[in-house]
Amino acid sequence: MEKKSYMTAILLSFFLGVVGVDRFYLGYTGLGVAKLLTLGGCGVWAIVDFIMIALGKMKDANGNELER
Repeated sequence: MEKKSYMTAILLSFFLGVVGVDRFYLGYTGLGVAKLLTLGGCGVWAIVDFIMIALGKMKDANGNELER
């Protein structure tokens, strides 16, 4: 399995996080759909995800750290 890139995840979260693209990239398909349908939880969920990725607290769906 390939590791997911930290930089790609942070950029996707910043620019497309409201529609859940960051969650799709990290392998969380169900959460990506939920985020898409709620527009990032009215923006709150998108901001929280961006902060978690920026601080290195989010892993991919397989539990792997993001590659820096």
